[in-house]
Amino acid sequence: MAKFTFNMPDVGEGVAEAEIVEWHVKVGDRVEEDQHLVDVMTDKATIDIESPVAGVVTALAGEVGDTIAVGAVLVVIEVEGEVSGAQAEAAAAQSEDDMFDAPMSEQVAEPIALETPDASDVDDAVAAAPAPARAPESRAAAKVLASPAVRQRARNLGVDLAQVKPAADGRVRHADLDAFLAYNAGGGFAAAGKARGDETIKVIGLRKRIAQNMAAAKRHIPHFTYVEECDVTDLEDLRAQLNAARGDRPKLTMLPLLITAICKVIPQFPMINARYDDEAGVVTRYGSVHLGMATQTGSGLMVPVIRDAQSRNLWQLAREIGRLAEAARSGKATSQELSGSTLTITSLGPLGGVATTPVINRPEVAILGPNRIVERPMFVADGMGGERIAKRKLMNISISCDHRVVDGHDAASFVQGVKRLLETPALLLVD
Repeated sequence: MAKFTFNMPDVGEGVAEAEIVEWHVKVGDRVEEDQHLVDVMTDKATIDIESPVAGVVTALAGEVGDTIAVGAVLVVIEVEGEVSGAQAEAAAAQSEDDMFDAPMSEQVAEPIALETPDASDVDDAVAAAPAPARAPESRAAAKVLASPAVRQRARNLGVDLAQVKPAADGRVRHADLDAFLAYNAGGGFAAAGKARGDETIKVIGLRKRIAQNMAAAKRHIPHFTYVEECDVTDLEDLRAQLNAARGDRPKLTMLPLLITAICKVIPQFPMINARYDDEAGVVTRYGSVHLGMATQTGSGLMVPVIRDAQSRNLWQLAREIGRLAEAARSGKATSQELSGSTLTITSLGPLGGVATTPVINRPEVAILGPNRIVERPMFVADGMGGERIAKRKLMNISISCDHRVVDGHDAASFVQGVKRLLETPALLLVD
């Protein structure tokens, strides 16, 4: 038998370390060659690490949330026979006790849950406690079915058990007494809900990356947000007409139409489609629009990138949006698909609210957020030189910008350009 030391592999160009997201083995497990050992996350993607040999796991480096440098020991596996070459020399040069800088762990520690005592334990504990001075019990209360502990508690609280609604079997329990107290403490209204146990959740993986990126963006970037209202009634009519004739093409949402408007206006405002390297003091204005699309997944927010959005038509945009969203949600998006954006758009769809203040996806200098479409009465031209009141569909657009790079006038002018296209949707379909 021999010890095989498996070091953290080089998982990508420019990657020096990775965070442990999830172990799929523990000490003592038998593993086969190419078996999934661990998930690690870099700045670019989540990567599955597989075992290069078969054997028994004898040690793991670190716990979930720990960072492992490329080349550092990741797993030690006991294999049959001898391990040849440099691997055997590396394994023999150090003992298992001093092999790791980080603490070894046989399994991921689980958060400690707060336990609620069983009702019988409560009864026993209360019954065993010294009895304080008792309030007199009414004759009716004496006939109520209840345990001695419940009766004692009711007397201590000055509650007449005859006034407490019992459970279906006619016996008053602690929960019934709690409900009675909550109802009366609220002036005749039931409490909003029961207290829940506290939870301790370790911030790891994608959630940790999101936290770090958002903190860095707010710490380094002086944000400002501008909000404008757009009348999208005609745009929504156009979208309905296009969908009615779409055939086997993907259904159009508002997003491809908005992206098309953005791409048409961007050439007039190149400072919006840019990235700022504040350490080097260099702003790069991009000729192509590589549009980041903030996507909610089960693990948190991810930003897949629509490459060369300016070169795609409405249907191509709709298809690419669907493909990237599915890849992100299923965890199959590649590092190439999750990097390189020059401008980001973020939308909460029906939950979009009246206005938002999106946080910039650093090192970009702007992020655009469409809000919820609502119907409201508005004054519109009646065609005879006057006005009339009509029901219109309105949507606010929010843009947050890096004030070191983008002036308020430029941001407002850019959004006004987008607004003109959205309110005159025929212009979206012409070159």
